[in-house]
Amino acid sequence: MKGQPSKKEPAALPTFDTESHRGGRGVMPENTIPAMLYSLSLDGITTLEMDVRVTADGKLVLGHDNYLNPWFTRKPNGDDLTKEEKERYPVMQMTYAELKQFDVGSKVHHLFPKQHKMEVSIPLLEDVIDSVQHFIEKQEREQVFYNIETKSSEKGDHQYNPVPEEFVKLLMEIVEKKGITPYVIVQSADVRTLRVLKEKYPHVRTSYLVGARRKDFTVEEDLEVLGFRPDIYSPNFKYITPEDVEKCQKMGMKVVVWTPNTKKEIEELKAMGVDGIITDYPELLLD
Repeated sequence: MKGQPSKKEPAALPTFDTESHRGGRGVMPENTIPAMLYSLSLDGITTLEMDVRVTADGKLVLGHDNYLNPWFTRKPNGDDLTKEEKERYPVMQMTYAELKQFDVGSKVHHLFPKQHKMEVSIPLLEDVIDSVQHFIEKQEREQVFYNIETKSSEKGDHQYNPVPEEFVKLLMEIVEKKGITPYVIVQSADVRTLRVLKEKYPHVRTSYLVGARRKDFTVEEDLEVLGFRPDIYSPNFKYITPEDVEKCQKMGMKVVVWTPNTKKEIEELKAMGVDGIITDYPELLLD
């Protein structure tokens, strides 16, 4: 691996972190190998952002939702998955062999009508890493970071996600086996996941995802809920202020916001001094 540090020593983070959200879902089918390889083809992208879930047979796959998403999923027989059917397809109740029969790339996504369409299946995290690292080696590309989000909640335990200890163990087994630990950031809105990482894998960077609660809570109150200072504070871009950015940076945290999707929003956030941006349209970060 080009520029590989020691197996546990984290690599230096980018000066400014340009992250492709779910592989750039404004352009490519989200959380798929083609999306990640597309993002890699953009020289200025420093980080691939992705979501992971666990299947019934204990495999880690890319995916954001509890159920297969009817917005962009087709069934093995080629029919569109409807919203009325979705509860029949919870990811954690399906094996990988079952999941990979579904097409998540050829149905038009109403939120991203210009997304390139192709037949593509839900990938294993291991296969994503292999594909990314092969691309990097073959193209002699600068190594990217992996910002991996554990999709979990206390309410979803045992039904939609494993308990945090099991989830983190499964994830870190793959990360360490693939030798990418120095380039991994684990992000989550589930504070339990981040606490397990802090305790058992303190050498792995953590990113605390914060959404609409930013409207009502201060940075200090958010950190009190988490119980420690993560490496990265990652709020919805709509709820961050210059004062928050300065405060976080003084505390030693980087601020990486999600998910602005216009050039104007991105320029305003850069002017605010954020340390990184996660967007569905990675090309906007490179102009």
